[in-house]
Amino acid sequence: MNQISPPQQPKPTSSWGRRGTAGATIARQMRFENISHRFGDNLAINNINLEIEPGEIVCLLGHSGSGKTTLLRIAAGVERPKAGEFLVDGKVFSGPNKFVPPEKRGIGLMFQDFALFPHLTVLKNVMFGLTAQTSKNARAEAMLALERVGLAEYALLYPHHLSGGEQQRVALARAIAPRPGILLMDEPFSG
Repeated sequence: MNQISPPQQPKPTSSWGRRGTAGATIARQMRFENISHRFGDNLAINNINLEIEPGEIVCLLGHSGSGKTTLLRIAAGVERPKAGEFLVDGKVFSGPNKFVPPEKRGIGLMFQDFALFPHLTVLKNVMFGLTAQTSKNARAEAMLALERVGLAEYALLYPHHLSGGEQQRVALARAIAPRPGILLMDEPFSG
């Protein structure tokens, strides 16, 4: 098995707690105001109002097709709502006259299917969202995220070499590597 020694730790870029701990303070407020969305004739979400305060952990429960994933995708900027506004810390991120692209939101999303790139190593998968950083810093942040999820020793392997649970942890590492102010997880316990 290939191994990588831990890199020098870069300076923290947000309030993610002390390095080497699981403790993290993800502290941004988000608010959905009258959010509606449809796919063709199918109304996926209708007039949703929800406010989540900094530090809260919230679970969306509902039957299949009730709009849970759509709401997460709207928050992450992967979907644009047909009506209503999505705000972070009181600033409009999605609305009739405003749309902040996903890479500018500071929101991490761990997809239900993990969405790992099979042609990239575990390390490169985690580095994928760190393109604004230098290669050295991106590598360091990715390794720290892999350490957090207990997979640093798998950095040079490819996703198909990992179990389903390990792949899920790689997806989590990729979501936390940019140190988002909000972390969204789509069915994190389904695997």
